[in-house]
Amino acid sequence: MDRTNLMGMSSERKTDIEEANKNINENLLISVPIDLLYDGMTIQDDIYDSSGERKLINSGNTLDQQQIERINRLNSGHNTIYVTARTHKDMLLRIPKDVNVEVRQEVEDSTGYTKTKDETFKRLEEIASEKKVDTESLRAVSNDLSEQLETMPQDVVLLLINAMAPVDEYLQRHCVNVGMLNGLIGRWMGMSDAEIDKLVLIGLLHDTGKIAIPPQILSAPRKLTKVEYEIIKTHVKHSYDLLHDFPDNIRVAASCHHERCNGTGYNYKLKYDDIMLEARITAISDTYDALVARRAYQEPQSPFAALALIKKLSEFELDREIVNIFIENIPKDLVGKPVSMSNGSVGVVREYDLDDIAYPTVEVGGRTVKTNEKLFCTSMYNED
Repeated sequence: MDRTNLMGMSSERKTDIEEANKNINENLLISVPIDLLYDGMTIQDDIYDSSGERKLINSGNTLDQQQIERINRLNSGHNTIYVTARTHKDMLLRIPKDVNVEVRQEVEDSTGYTKTKDETFKRLEEIASEKKVDTESLRAVSNDLSEQLETMPQDVVLLLINAMAPVDEYLQRHCVNVGMLNGLIGRWMGMSDAEIDKLVLIGLLHDTGKIAIPPQILSAPRKLTKVEYEIIKTHVKHSYDLLHDFPDNIRVAASCHHERCNGTGYNYKLKYDDIMLEARITAISDTYDALVARRAYQEPQSPFAALALIKKLSEFELDREIVNIFIENIPKDLVGKPVSMSNGSVGVVREYDLDDIAYPTVEVGGRTVKTNEKLFCTSMYNED
């Protein structure tokens, strides 16, 4: 037998082994939350109780609500069941049929967000290398962003902001997102077009100074040391210095987005009325986007968790009146949108309560449930 045939047999044997391992993995029994069962689910493999020994239902059955209730009774009130890995995968990928799952990249390309993000990155790179700001180019990017806001549906704007985007694009996305959020807040507050355009520009410029921060600190995948945090805080002064060709009110507003109403912010320890309105707005936009974004050192929070924290911060740090406007408007466009859940499944937001904003009512596993500390939204869901 020649070497070619031997190699061919070896390759076939390898394929057989890989296929066998795949089958073993797919048939492996694993413990999962019983809440993942849903009405209309076709059972691919037998399902067992919380001990993994007693069969609850045979493969081939299609579940209805009555059968799900029966399985719960047979499981003696336990919260887990045993299913195959294949069945578990089917549970996690299931999304209600009436929900349109957006592909992030397609939405970004079609709305002009990708172009704006890339232009922002180019401007930031120029600032880093040349240590000067091209005001004309930045104003052009800001004007494009304002135009996009005028034509883009609000739920699409929020989809772009809440999307699970790449970590290495955080800074330029953050600048664009804060610009958009500033524009939305200005619109909700009834501001003029000129005032909204100024807010968009301030949001786009607010973190310009981070270009002067060493990358190893800016992108550290861990909690910063006290010294590193002090270095990070200098970005607001760098922003003020770099933006010297812009009007002073733009420079001040951009560099004061970390000031807090109770005087605990930085760098100037300003209090409520001493902080420009535009800076107080930018503080809220900056906080929200930082919370829902995926960063090198933290996973994103859901918009609902982010809103709950912002509401808490409004007691002392963030402008309460503006926060109330923000919280009244953001959740409206999250209803009907898919969310990733803490148990690994995908749900759909159906209702929310402004008094308990962290825990919306979600359709998950064929049931509509009020989320809580054990079953909660982890992030918005979109396909990449």
